Parts: sequence; C-alpha cells; structure tokens
Amino acid sequence: MKITGMKLYKLPPRWLFLKIETDEGISGWGEPIIEGSADAVRAAVEEYAKYLMGKDPMRIQDHWQAMYRTNFYRNGAVFMSAMAGIDQALWDIKGKFYNAPVYDLIGGLCRDKLKVYRWIGGDRPSDIKETVTEAYNQGYRAIKMNGTEEMHWVDSFKKVEQVCERVQVIRDLYGYDMDIAVDLHGRVHKTMAKVLARELDQFRLMFIEEPVLPDNNEAMREIRLHTATPIACGERMFSRFEYKHLFEQGYVDIVQPDLSHAGGISECLTIARMAEAYDVAIAPHCPLGPIALGACMNLDCVAPNAFIQEQSLGIHYNKGGDLLDYLNDPSIYKYKDGFIEIVDRPGLGVDVNGEFVAEKSKEFVANNGDWKNPVWRNYDGTVAEW
Repeated sequence: MKITGMKLYKLPPRWLFLKIETDEGISGWGEPIIEGSADAVRAAVEEYAKYLMGKDPMRIQDHWQAMYRTNFYRNGAVFMSAMAGIDQALWDIKGKFYNAPVYDLIGGLCRDKLKVYRWIGGDRPSDIKETVTEAYNQGYRAIKMNGTEEMHWVDSFKKVEQVCERVQVIRDLYGYDMDIAVDLHGRVHKTMAKVLARELDQFRLMFIEEPVLPDNNEAMREIRLHTATPIACGERMFSRFEYKHLFEQGYVDIVQPDLSHAGGISECLTIARMAEAYDVAIAPHCPLGPIALGACMNLDCVAPNAFIQEQSLGIHYNKGGDLLDYLNDPSIYKYKDGFIEIVDRPGLGVDVNGEFVAEKSKEFVANNGDWKNPVWRNYDGTVAEW
C-alpha cells in the first residue's frame, strides 16, 4: 500500500481536517491544528507530505521518527501539531486495513466506558447558573469553566472573589454531585495563581488547570504549597521530552496532552505510559472536532490512568460548526449519565462526511474564514494573557 494523496480542509469553527488517501482505496482522517494558526499547520503538513507521498502508510513509527528526527529544528506547536494529524490519519488507515479499532492495535480495552465533562460559562465566565443546570439536566456530573477573565501580574482581590462566587453558585445548586474543574488557562501569573489556589481549596475541586503558563512550570512547586487541590496542565506541551521534566518535579497530579498538538496517538500513548509510571493521571485535552475526539478515546481505552475526557459538544468556541456536524453518523458518540460509550468501529471509529467537509471548507475559505483568539488588554493597556 502507498500514500497517493494528502488533502487538507480548513473548517468552521476553527478546525483543520486532513485526509490521507492510498492506492488501495483506504483513506484515513486526522485533525492537525493549532487553534488560531491553521495556515501555519497546513504549511507544515504540506512540507511533511513531500516526504510521505508514495510511502507505505503502515510504517507509522518509522514515519513518526523520520518526521521528528530529520528536522534539525524540531518540536514546537506547529511541527508537532502537523505530525499529530498525520499520525492520527495513519492509525485510522491501519485500523481500517485490519478491520479493528485503533485501541485493539495498541493494547486492547482496559475500560467499559469513559467519563466526560462539559464546558460551561464561556470565555469570560458568565451565566453559570443557567449553563450548569443545563449540563446537570443532560446527565453530566462533571463540568469545567474558565476561572477568570484577564488578570494582571498582581491584581485586585475583587477578581479572586468573583472566581470564588462563581464556583459557589455550583456548589449551592448541586453540592458534591457535580465535579468542578476550574481552568485558569495560563491567564494568571505566579503571584495571583498562589492566591487563587489557596482560595479555591475550600470548594474541593476536581482540579485546577494551567494555573500558570508552561513557560513557568517551575512555579508549580510554590503553587503546590498553597493547595491540596489536584493540579492539571499540559495542553501547551508538545512532546515526551517536555513532559519528562514535569514528571521528575512531581508537583502535578494530572497531565493533559492534546492528541492534535503533541505528536498524535503515538506520542501521547508514550506520555500516558510515562505518567502511569509516575502515578499521574491523564485527561486528554480536546476542545476540538470529532476526529481529535476519536483519537483521544482510542488512547483512553488503553490507558488505565485516563480518568476523564474533555469534549467540545456545545463549547462556546463552536460557532458555525459543532462536534457532530461533519459526521455521516453522529450517533456514534453516545452520551449517557456523564459517560460516553466506547466506539466499536474500525480505525478511529469516526465516519467523516467527506463531501460535506469539502463543500463546507470551500465556502469557509471563500469567505476568508480564519478563527483567531482575541487580544485582551489589562486595565492599564498592557497586553494580557488569553
């Protein structure tokens, strides 16, 4: 079998799909994307395509090593995201060739179902009562929300109080029947992260996410001294070589590799095994599309330390396209009582509607569709972290 084509589709709301075609008629889908930098990732995929065209798609690890190690300047968001989507598509092809789910090819099931959480509250958290009630009524028993809007290096305690008030709304409504994760999104600097971690401890959260940027991971030690709440991070880390330092330091409880950013299934499986060795849980990051979710679920199926899965159904970013819109059979993702059923289909288990994808992509590009994250500024005009 040989790779004969690699087609890219830029799509709303902020996604990039990749279809790899072969001379035997088997095709695979991947989702290589950096949200806000789709064109940069597209260019990187096209660079890798020069190497991959005509190659045997079954030699996944060989291709992964070649893409990684023959780049003298390697790693980083763009290259690793391009490799991630390619890796997903190659695993999809291999699974379809053997008529088996990818999880059967990488170890086999270790679970019967998978817990998921739902996003609430939006980019600038609001309408907490309404959205958490909706999530509860839909059967979710775990939610995640952004903790705060922009926050200066040292900021007012009023903003800290506002974060606590929003969490209190959920506890007042549902007590401990609803698990809560608060995502600080790297918007908070070390000083305020320590304050927030201490003040949020009272709510017994499921976890606090990205209390500081990965640039400042060494600050996790100080933050850990101020809280017993599990700390999660990793969505902006791109390889095992970055994660190994995090594991060695020992201050993080949950890692969140993104299978569309951190080298795909092949690399994230390695990260999951490393995490298990350090007694660290994983909760793969996935505010993306159906292919990325399919990749995550296949990994979760073989990783006993995967305790919950992010998914984007109804997330605030999904304007113009949602998780199930690009599938021939949206019913493959079955949600019940806060869990998602394991998909028993070949490859990634995702049946993409190729014709609709091509049509929607053409329309999106013709209208100059291009999602960018907002530029936020602090009260004094300085640029804030988003």
